[in-house]
Amino acid sequence: MSNNKQLEFPKAIIPIVFLVILGLILFSKSFVTIGSGEAGVLYKTLGGGVVTDEPPMGEGFQFVAPWNKVYIYEVRQQEAFEKMDVLSSNGLDIKLDASAWFQPDYANLGKLHQEKSEMYKERILLPAIRSAARSVVGRYTPEQLYSSKRDVIQIEIFEETKKIVEDQYIQLNEILIRDVTLPETIKEAIERKLKQEQESLEYEFRLVTADKEAQKQIIEARGKADANKILSASLTDKILQDKGIEATLELAKSPNSKVIVVGSSKDGLPLILGNN
Repeated sequence: MSNNKQLEFPKAIIPIVFLVILGLILFSKSFVTIGSGEAGVLYKTLGGGVVTDEPPMGEGFQFVAPWNKVYIYEVRQQEAFEKMDVLSSNGLDIKLDASAWFQPDYANLGKLHQEKSEMYKERILLPAIRSAARSVVGRYTPEQLYSSKRDVIQIEIFEETKKIVEDQYIQLNEILIRDVTLPETIKEAIERKLKQEQESLEYEFRLVTADKEAQKQIIEARGKADANKILSASLTDKILQDKGIEATLELAKSPNSKVIVVGSSKDGLPLILGNN
């Protein structure tokens, strides 16, 4: 009899153990930890489905009924890279490397999950970038893409992509053009043309500089000629005689031996005879 009672005792606690394990499982599923830079979308299994009329669940430790489910989204700014083959205005194949800075629309996170799912980047954002890039690049020549228009193209792709995704619960912050790769033959031809244009500009600059220098010399020469004319017109014989006398008196003060004969030169100026 005692042996039979010992065998029946474990069977009596089996339901209790089962209930304890079930309770632990349900308890563990009743709490969700949402990390930094994340938010949760609640899905009510027994009614209502995705909750779209309430704010997303914020960071931290959250209590959830064990029969419901929480989908966690990163709501910080993220970066998506995309490599594309697009056509220029003249039909040449261009390889474009771009990246997008984006994040989900926090206030409409429930609608994003319900309508677009967690794969919204692959289903909405990247196709929108490719469509906008093809549309924009198709308006420009390879030469414009290679040189002067890259910043303009980047802005236009951003604006067109933003128009596509703005009602798709996606916040687009920026699009960056990382690289534009042209066919090698086209790239070499453009580089040769740019080099020739640079050399032409340098030659024109030298011509303009030389012309300006010549004009400067002409102006200086004319100025000197005009000054000489004015000076010649103002120098009368009387003024020259007075200047000569002043110079003679200054020389007479010199200790060097000399003989000064006043009024002995042809024009009446003093004649100076030195010892050399």
